[in-house]
Amino acid sequence: METTTTTEKRRRQHETTLFPLLLAALCSNCHNRRALIKKCLNRVFALPSPSRLVTNPLLASRTSQIQVSKLTCEAVFVFMRITCCMFVSGVMNDHGINMESKSSSATISPAAEMTLPEEDEYSILLLEGATTLINSCIIEQLQHIPTQLSERFLVLLKSLWRQAHEQRFFGSSATRDQGNKFCASNVKTSSIAECIFRLSINYSPQPGPMDFKPFKKSIFNLGEASFKQFLLETWEVSPMLVRNPSNASLLQDSIFSPFIQYLGSKEAIPTFLPSLLRSIISCPAIASDELDILHVIKEINNHLGCPIIYHQDIRVVKTQSGERELHYFQEQSGSSCSLAPHTLSIDDILKCEVAFQEGYSIALRGMEFRYESIAAIADGLASLFGQPSAGVNMYLTPSNSQGLARHSDDHCVFVCQLIGAKRWTIFRRPDTRLPRLYEPCDSLHDLQDESCKVDECQRFLLKEGDVLYIPRGFPHEARTGIDDYQNINGTTGFSLHLTLAIEIEPPFEWEGFMQVALYCWDKKQKVLPYKSNDSVPWSLHLLSVKLLHIAIKLIGNHDPGFQKACLVGAIHSKDCLFNNQMMIFWDLISRIISDSKFSDAVEHLEAAIHKNEDPLEHVRWMKHLNEEGEEVERSQSLSISSADSRCLPDLLIPHNRDTAKAAFVHVKSKFCREVEFQDAEQYYKMLLAKYRKVRKQYSNGMLSLHSALHDEHETISS
Repeated sequence: METTTTTEKRRRQHETTLFPLLLAALCSNCHNRRALIKKCLNRVFALPSPSRLVTNPLLASRTSQIQVSKLTCEAVFVFMRITCCMFVSGVMNDHGINMESKSSSATISPAAEMTLPEEDEYSILLLEGATTLINSCIIEQLQHIPTQLSERFLVLLKSLWRQAHEQRFFGSSATRDQGNKFCASNVKTSSIAECIFRLSINYSPQPGPMDFKPFKKSIFNLGEASFKQFLLETWEVSPMLVRNPSNASLLQDSIFSPFIQYLGSKEAIPTFLPSLLRSIISCPAIASDELDILHVIKEINNHLGCPIIYHQDIRVVKTQSGERELHYFQEQSGSSCSLAPHTLSIDDILKCEVAFQEGYSIALRGMEFRYESIAAIADGLASLFGQPSAGVNMYLTPSNSQGLARHSDDHCVFVCQLIGAKRWTIFRRPDTRLPRLYEPCDSLHDLQDESCKVDECQRFLLKEGDVLYIPRGFPHEARTGIDDYQNINGTTGFSLHLTLAIEIEPPFEWEGFMQVALYCWDKKQKVLPYKSNDSVPWSLHLLSVKLLHIAIKLIGNHDPGFQKACLVGAIHSKDCLFNNQMMIFWDLISRIISDSKFSDAVEHLEAAIHKNEDPLEHVRWMKHLNEEGEEVERSQSLSISSADSRCLPDLLIPHNRDTAKAAFVHVKSKFCREVEFQDAEQYYKMLLAKYRKVRKQYSNGMLSLHSALHDEHETISS
């Protein structure tokens, strides 16, 4: 094992190959600087990127990968240090700070503007080198960047990123047409945005355990016992209104206080719409089962830092006669937003205030990616309900108006009324089945049937501080009305509320937990005497397990018990809620025994193969159940391969079907008899942690980009 002295010696040996070149470049004349830095950049860029290690046989060994990774990290550190020092000097000179005391550890004010002169080519080259290296790092390399160095470099990048963002909105037509280029350099704004995103993904503001009491108090106004009662009796069953006790102010002792203070005075909020919209950027959606943040970055890279996009980030909408939704920009002849999705221009943003005055509601999605105070609320809510993440939308509605038409959601929502008041109408759920994510929602026509009779609806008037829970599948609509405001503390007439959405993704329904349980049971099976892949008994075993996965899916299609949210991952100790989850588990096991049919599963399997589809596509997320270092073959066994397709006809022909059915019944019986809740719980929580990790990394990156454009500690009007 290398000693510290040896490691430091090697680090210094490598750094000396770069640092003198950089130092000479900084101290020489302009011509020599340019040549030296280019030489240094060429040497750094000659280092193979981590993605090339796999395809390069000379670097394929683990030792070579580690060596190249260390070289890349050291190159990153050198470039970041030198670039930071240069810009610290510039900021200090600009602000009249004594240069004699400057050092590499000098601090930079987040408010300091760091300009990048177009003619300063060596500075541009350094910045380009640093961003290029950082944007080619793998996760392990990013984690090795010293926190202090990362924070200082982020200050620099955010200052440049803020300038580029403002240039996009307020610059001349010529500078706006440059699009992705920053100043006259080769440094792209998307590269700066990606660099900020990458350096921020592992940020952890509070390493200690989260305090959930403020969430329960602000959202539910319930004690611990009452909250558990809500989970056991109301959750996913019926709407519930939680009144603000004694009309207490949200500005005091509320999780919503920071955001309300940021918005400023109630009367001024609508007029600051353009300021708010200019300070947010697009938040592209990511695949629900993508758990590699580097893959996420690759997918969204071209959209990082872009202005908000209509429908994806914002809607400007009103409903007339309770039925038809009108979208403001689509109603405007010649509008650039007539074809969605479309990036909003500065002119479109300015029109949003006009639209608001004409009765249109402003609906902003993804608030948890834009404001840290909202992100904390979303994280707390997701943990309370044992889900990977929660979403937050904001709705600003003028007086006497309706934004969205009557609709039902495929997720549960908590409507938190922050300012003004709004009248809600909730209709009976038309079906005992729960709507599921990624399945077609009911059309407006479907919501006009007898289940939406007015005499069977529930009506609620939400005032400031009230919270309304609406389970998924309940049709609802809301509007503001002039009469509602006459006696409510002299409010200005408009309404502002947040909807906290809890989406129950397939792995985290009870069906998902049962699929995990089957996976764990199959994984624990002893090595069977017919282990050979060529043996008919082993093929029958594999087929039976796959058919049982399909059978569980088919039960879940019609049984609400399998569609409900699994709360095994919720942050609760082994109390009555945990015991309740255990009871649900064994109840669902009994339904698998009674309701899973061999014939139904085979019919589904044959139909999928006939269409050249994977009949196990619905459990593709189970590939993430592999533990680190585990062989990939286990996840591959969860799909129907071409070899499986060829042998299935032999196994399922009438002559052999009885044998296959007997094997299925045996596997089902053995699984239901031997399955252990604790095994499934362990793997389920591991999967939940993986989902949460990538969601948190994405959120951290987006929050960091937004923090460069607005300061939550100041009001939007300041």
